[in-house]
Amino acid sequence: MASPSAASVVIPAFNEAASIATVVRTLADAAPWAEILVVDDGSEDDTGDQARAAGATVLRHPHNKGNGASVKTGIRAATGEFIVILDGDGQHRAGLAPRLVERLGEYDLVVAARPDATQATLGRRLGNRLLAWVASYLAGQHIPDLTCGFRAARRAYLMEFLHLLPNGFSTPTTTTLSFIRAGYNVGFETIEADSRVGHSKIRFARDGLKFFLILLRVITIFSPLRIFVPISLASLALGGVYAVWTILTQLHVTNSSVLLIVLGVLVFLLGLVSEQISALWFQGKHRD
Repeated sequence: MASPSAASVVIPAFNEAASIATVVRTLADAAPWAEILVVDDGSEDDTGDQARAAGATVLRHPHNKGNGASVKTGIRAATGEFIVILDGDGQHRAGLAPRLVERLGEYDLVVAARPDATQATLGRRLGNRLLAWVASYLAGQHIPDLTCGFRAARRAYLMEFLHLLPNGFSTPTTTTLSFIRAGYNVGFETIEADSRVGHSKIRFARDGLKFFLILLRVITIFSPLRIFVPISLASLALGGVYAVWTILTQLHVTNSSVLLIVLGVLVFLLGLVSEQISALWFQGKHRD
């Protein structure tokens, strides 16, 4: 079982002056952490000063780079064997962070899973549920909450995937899928969330497509056949059914059905090549 004294806490923060001090003090009261790092992502208010006054070590970006860039800055600067990541807006219950760390002896990544009732709006809940369902299929493991940023992991394993993390708001998605597809043990801890202080910087209608594309990108890196095979089978099935129909009704096979069947074969072969490239890339990483 991991100890909070061996864990560094990383808090990305952009214009969170109203809540950051409370988050830092709650963390400090909950456990004796190795350090609490607040990454001030070019805030236009006194987020950094509030965090420093509450006892955190503050790292500042000269301008706003994004949530993911802040997380990467914190991970690089951290000295603890384990990393706890949570937002600075007060939504995540900072006092429960030790619960995540305690499970790191059994798991390599522990993610806080929010019950539907504690997530913001109905649209946000439905969108998160859809993304989690798609991610569960692509990853081959049930994922109850894909987008929650409250998590704890071994720093050494996070460093393996640091180059994959985007600078925007999809770091939770990328780390969860990367850990699962790389074969690490990923656990989920049910933890209720509070209403954030201020307004959310994520717009689901605007950012939902980005999250979906990130799902495809990460799974294509780690397990390409999970994407290529369904597309191939759909094309083959459509081409085959259309060919049978045209034979029965027109007594010949049309070019369209032939093209669909050829497309299905080509997509499948491309998936096989991609799978081999992925396997070779992992072998090279392990040798390094």
